[in-house]
Amino acid sequence: MSTPKQKLSALIITYNEMGYIEKCIEAVSFADEIIVVDSHSTDGTYEYLSENPRVNVMQRTFVNFTDQKSFALEQASHDWVLFIDADEIVSPALAAEIQQTIQRKDACAAYWFYRKFMFRNTPLHFSGWQTDKNHRLFRKSKAAFSQDKMVHETLTVNGVSGKFEEKLIHFCYKDYSDYKGKMVHYGKLRAKEELRKGKRFSYAKLILKPVWKFVYNYVVRLGFLDLKKGINVCYLNALSVYTRYHELRRLETVQRSPVFSKMARKHELA
Repeated sequence: MSTPKQKLSALIITYNEMGYIEKCIEAVSFADEIIVVDSHSTDGTYEYLSENPRVNVMQRTFVNFTDQKSFALEQASHDWVLFIDADEIVSPALAAEIQQTIQRKDACAAYWFYRKFMFRNTPLHFSGWQTDKNHRLFRKSKAAFSQDKMVHETLTVNGVSGKFEEKLIHFCYKDYSDYKGKMVHYGKLRAKEELRKGKRFSYAKLILKPVWKFVYNYVVRLGFLDLKKGINVCYLNALSVYTRYHELRRLETVQRSPVFSKMARKHELA
């Protein structure tokens, strides 16, 4: 008896992704279904997706990345899932590797993808990103997102992970303000994550951690070889770390306030 053909669900979460999402959707057209969870975009992303007959799109309020991706995962009809970001592109060679892999009887439970980072339309070779990898293809029945992460979500895999030869293309840097907005957003989410884990603010961390982040990526991780691109990316990544600790201080201040304490006690008694 022949083995049934394995089917694939492509999952994407979006918020204001026009200019990226069109190529992203086209690149995953080989999937058996494409599901997009949109966080109430205001730039036409949702309308564009709604008009695409290949896409099943729904809107849902964004809480954090793990929450949104966990919800999207629940919508998948097939066991094999390809999770990509709206600013990522699956090349034809990678698409072929994915399709061949999921049909193999000895396929792993999940697969790591290395990424090729793009600064606008030119490659970013260093600046800390050269060894970046993420789980992107996995069996829904053998994996779940760890709930202790709000950003840079982590997949917990029940089984062996393999890795792909072809790289996923990531258009990480559209322009300065766009990348800065992402880094500030990530920093604030990390602050909430650390507060929940009981980590405390300190001025030493506020000053030293961002400085070390820049030096590590720009010098140790060879960001200077990316020239001006490296300066921009390394600075904004360091800004994300600064934002994390600045926001953590703010959250701690709010938490200590009499109004917050009164609301917390009221919630406990409800």
